[in-house]
Amino acid sequence: MQTIKTAPLAQPKKAYRFLDLVLALFVTVLITSNIASSAKIVDWGFSIFGVRMAFDAGTLLFPISYIFGDVLTEVYGFRNARRVIWTGFGALALCALTLGVVRALPGETNWLSYAGNSAFDSILGGMSSFGIVAASLAAYFLGSYSNSVIMAAMKVLSKGKWLWMRTIGSTIVGEGVDTIIFVLIATLAGVFPWEAFASLTVTNYLFKVSVEALFTPVTYQIVNFLKKEENEDYFDIGTRFTPV
Repeated sequence: MQTIKTAPLAQPKKAYRFLDLVLALFVTVLITSNIASSAKIVDWGFSIFGVRMAFDAGTLLFPISYIFGDVLTEVYGFRNARRVIWTGFGALALCALTLGVVRALPGETNWLSYAGNSAFDSILGGMSSFGIVAASLAAYFLGSYSNSVIMAAMKVLSKGKWLWMRTIGSTIVGEGVDTIIFVLIATLAGVFPWEAFASLTVTNYLFKVSVEALFTPVTYQIVNFLKKEENEDYFDIGTRFTPV
């Protein structure tokens, strides 16, 4: 009698209660911060070693995306964090494409009289002309990817100890990559003036790392809550840290 062999049943993927919520919040923060970056440059009103402390307005919110990135990698592992990074990448690109189409469409007469294309360009020009978006997409992906890889690798090396060291250490590298690439490309694209390059780079970086450090107690609370509720504490042992 011939024996019929059947393929083993695939193991179902583990269902998480809060992963989709974290993803939605992450994407919302990412898109909102990029619109704010295009809309306004904030001046703190003082200088450090001759460098004016000024930053694009999106910097107020953008560091939170790195906190989400740390939480995702710490609780759900690198692969899930990578999926969220690509989701955010796609959502941001779609937002830029939509605003680019809107910019190209003819304006209604009354709208042109009280606002007009110049007002649109001055506020959303960076987003709609892909200046901010080109900078943000490159900086966001490379910065977030670096942050996630370092976070996951440090967790394995430290055997899950010293969460604060992993979150701050990964942020120092990830935010450094993100800030330099973002400001450089945005400046090359004409979104920011070269005169503001040094102040934007230094201020953005210091602010982002400071926010991460100050939010460490909050990060601990979120991580501990999710680990308990999801019954998950993923270690990326043997993980290939590829971008796709």
